[in-house]
Amino acid sequence: MAQMRIWVDADACPGVVKEILYRVADRVHVEVTLVANQLLRVPPSKYVRAVQVPSGFDVADREIVRLAEPGDLVITADIPLAADILKKGAQALNPRGDFYTPDNIAQQLTMRAFMDELRGSGVDTGGPAPYGQADRQQFANALDRHLRKAGLG
Repeated sequence: MAQMRIWVDADACPGVVKEILYRVADRVHVEVTLVANQLLRVPPSKYVRAVQVPSGFDVADREIVRLAEPGDLVITADIPLAADILKKGAQALNPRGDFYTPDNIAQQLTMRAFMDELRGSGVDTGGPAPYGQADRQQFANALDRHLRKAGLG
């Protein structure tokens, strides 16, 4: 079996999460690929690369789904992308350190649709809470646990 790779839905990924992933890539020698609609600068590393895809709705998401394989890890806050990744047998982790699972993805998709409906009817639903130190720590801890379980930590 090929070694796990990490794919990053990079357009909306917090910079501190990318920094954590750059350090992890070099520390445990895991390939980290950032996929985005824009040109990304990544540190010089044989384990880190960036892929720029054309602009367009869900183009980066479709590319990640196409490239990810069972056992890979995808970093994303995009719930529909996470659902597609789980169907492929890969794992999905959001930047706040929560794994998407077959047990929680349906509920998250339903909540997302409900919030979209509210916003569509003019209700101000606010946005996610600001990304903070606790989120960063929870992400780093979840990633470390996952890597250890995969024999990489």
